Amino acid sequence: MDTKKGQAMKIRYATISKEGRRSNNEDFFVVMDQQERGRFWDIVCDGMGGHACGEVASETVAHAVSAYWEQHAEERDSEAKVVEACQEATRAIEQKAREVGQAEMGTTMVMASVEGDIVTIAHVGDSRCYLQRPGQGVVYQTQDHVRLSFGYEIVARSFFSGHPEEAIADVVQFPVCPGDRILLCSDGVHKSMESEDLEARMMEAKSLEEILHGFDLSCWKYGDDNYTAILIEVE
Repeated sequence: MDTKKGQAMKIRYATISKEGRRSNNEDFFVVMDQQERGRFWDIVCDGMGGHACGEVASETVAHAVSAYWEQHAEERDSEAKVVEACQEATRAIEQKAREVGQAEMGTTMVMASVEGDIVTIAHVGDSRCYLQRPGQGVVYQTQDHVRLSFGYEIVARSFFSGHPEEAIADVVQFPVCPGDRILLCSDGVHKSMESEDLEARMMEAKSLEEILHGFDLSCWKYGDDNYTAILIEVE
């Protein structure tokens, strides 16, 4: 998968990341705003609940993927580039697990890279990306990598120490248009609202900050997890 780079778009964005009702925040996000170079890149990672060092895992993977993307900024975005970045992140989490003496640590990942007028979206786990377009609604939504175990939904793919085979990303590319909005979020966001409500709020005629403030209130009221969101708008 490889798409030619077109005219650069102007991008605005807003972010939120909070502990919610948990004692610490195991989510981590990075934004690289390089619009002067025709690039904008962001990532959200959610440390696996129930496993030690979730916050270490999420930060490690987010930084590893970000560092790879920065080091290869002159290379055109592609599925192969995502695969290589994920391999770097897998090596990073294995090394970090050895450093901290933790056998089990894991995280999800979702990222979006806007290069010119093309967005590359990749995810591992149940952190999500929504791409919406005025007049068309949801153009794309990631599908959670989950499975049922004894009646409970668990993450089926992740960056998890000792299990490099699980870090397989789904990768897609789409052209972006003025007015498009892209949301990256951890499951603490999308599990706190009905899908229809979340999608409608994304496209409200409000500032991005106001929209995320509404998300904040809902996540605190109805959720029980950390929550992180990056909302961008293409101009």
